[in-house]
Amino acid sequence: MLDAYVAVDLEMTGLKIRTDRILEIGAVMVCHGIITDTYERLVNPQRKLSEEIIQLTGITDEMAQGGCDVGRAVEEFLSFAQDLPLVGHNIIFDYAFLKQYAVNHGIVLEKRGVDTLKLARKCLPELEKRTLDFLCEKFRIERNKNHRALEDAKAAAMLLECFKEQFGHKMPEEFEPMQLQFKAKKQQPATKSQKKRLQELTEYYKITLDQELESLTKSEASRITDQIYSAYGRIPISYTTQNSCPVWPE
Repeated sequence: MLDAYVAVDLEMTGLKIRTDRILEIGAVMVCHGIITDTYERLVNPQRKLSEEIIQLTGITDEMAQGGCDVGRAVEEFLSFAQDLPLVGHNIIFDYAFLKQYAVNHGIVLEKRGVDTLKLARKCLPELEKRTLDFLCEKFRIERNKNHRALEDAKAAAMLLECFKEQFGHKMPEEFEPMQLQFKAKKQQPATKSQKKRLQELTEYYKITLDQELESLTKSEASRITDQIYSAYGRIPISYTTQNSCPVWPE
């Protein structure tokens, strides 16, 4: 039976692994059903947050801007987690964001884990819903702040302990950590020419980007440039000539 593990939850700027970013990491270390240590870090995603995310998490742009660098947060978390299995509600989603960062920065990350969402499907197939909110209400697990990383990590740990108590003796194999699988493709940072192009476009059209220029990947920079072209068109040749700017190819 799983006696020692780290329950983890991430808050993100959205649901897309390749374009959204980590906003908060929360984790608890559990040994024999008791929380022995905690980790919590707010992350600066270097972009503006959507109203939906602000309403969901209660994290504002001002709060996020005071967060730490994502690299520091991820590396601190990996040090905290050591070689223990990970536990989470739909753990593969959180793991995918960690894996994407690791691949981007040449970090080897291979973890085993237990998914409380999969356990809910296996142990309680009759339930109409299996969200963390619903299951916490069912098992009377209290949270101070829903959709904040540390509180949700604690909830996942308590949920696992409830499942272990009720179903561990019936289906012990379901509580064995399995290798977490997610294939991530390395994302390259935006090139100097891409960033220069975007800077010229934003200055000419008086646009404020939601993302910090230095944080963009090549694909993000390309996508944003295409969106500006689509909405505003290209900078006139007369302007680029007058300002000694290069004329970008079609």
